[in-house]
Amino acid sequence: MHHHHHSNHRGSPGQGRRFMRHHGGGRHGFADIESGGRDFHAGRKLGSSGLQLIILALLEDKPRHGYEIIKALEERSGGYYAPSPGMVYPALTYLEELGQAEIEAEGAKKLYRITPTGKAELDKRRLESEEMLAQLQRIGAKMERVRRVFAGEDSPDDEAGSAELRAARLTLKSVLRDKRGASRDEQQRITAILNRAAKEIGAAEKK
Repeated sequence: MHHHHHSNHRGSPGQGRRFMRHHGGGRHGFADIESGGRDFHAGRKLGSSGLQLIILALLEDKPRHGYEIIKALEERSGGYYAPSPGMVYPALTYLEELGQAEIEAEGAKKLYRITPTGKAELDKRRLESEEMLAQLQRIGAKMERVRRVFAGEDSPDDEAGSAELRAARLTLKSVLRDKRGASRDEQQRITAILNRAAKEIGAAEKK
């Protein structure tokens, strides 16, 4: 395994940008998350060192396979943030090169676990990692609220609201049901529409 001069990765902003270019980091980044998006401008931070940090935090919780990391991020964010394998696996390889994660072979699959070095790095940047995970949780909770409102589950019964509102809700429910097997891009498109609708509905209430 080659270590070249990776160890001070935060001292090399160019490396993060190269990582992003090669692994499409900005695409599912946090850049467009409502006001919180300011913390993750251009998704760059999360594309390299931020993603590595979140991965370390997940590995501290328990050893995981690469696909389990993707799934955990997707679940925490209510489906909003799901980094591609092309981002997660290079990040894991990089953490391994830094000595912050190690591989425990489990049959043909690779199980990644955090090392004492990784734990020390995480301790140093604990606040940053907790803020990023909290951000994911907030988005996840928001997505869940949006889903429940549109599914009509926030009403004691489906009779709440006018006949038109009930009809609109049922239409949306059936459209969303049909889209269950949609591609990731299509799901993201639907998510953006639901977020916009939720924002408009919320804004109208406040007047």
